[in-house]
Amino acid sequence: MNEQNFSLQPFNLTSSLSDLKITGSIARNGKKLTISYALLGDLTKVEIPTPADLLKRKYDLWEETCFEFFVGIKNSPDYWEFNLSPAGHWNVFHLDNYRQGLQEEMAVTSLPFSVQQKSDALLVDLEVDLNKFILAEQSLEVGITTVIKSKDGNLSYWALTHCGEEADFHRRESFVVEL
Repeated sequence: MNEQNFSLQPFNLTSSLSDLKITGSIARNGKKLTISYALLGDLTKVEIPTPADLLKRKYDLWEETCFEFFVGIKNSPDYWEFNLSPAGHWNVFHLDNYRQGLQEEMAVTSLPFSVQQKSDALLVDLEVDLNKFILAEQSLEVGITTVIKSKDGNLSYWALTHCGEEADFHRRESFVVEL
């Protein structure tokens, strides 16, 4: 198993969310990928979607507080985008190349993950079987990201690294975790 801890950095954060921290860990064990996020700080400033009764695949999760990660096969332009809402909604997309050929990844029919909200922490944990679309022996490059919506309606973009003049989670050079 290859486990790594991470800490996300905000892109040009100038809002009331400057006291927040986003940390976590990611690990791969063969076909299983495990990722855990911890949003820490004064959560009264964060717009956290209310847990949904019916958990389903949903579009545009990035318009609200959303935990995301991007998985690419090393030396291949293909990659997958995973979106996890604290409400319990989710989606997985496959892209052929940088922002090209976006399609829902139909090999993933559910994406069960857990969300725990405490007074000073929001915890998100996921274990996903990649075997339906990535072989266990293929090396991965991963970008870990989060979108945080503040109570005033502004979005902030958090990632391991920001490689451009704008927040852009799809830039392959920002997939810096190797598993």
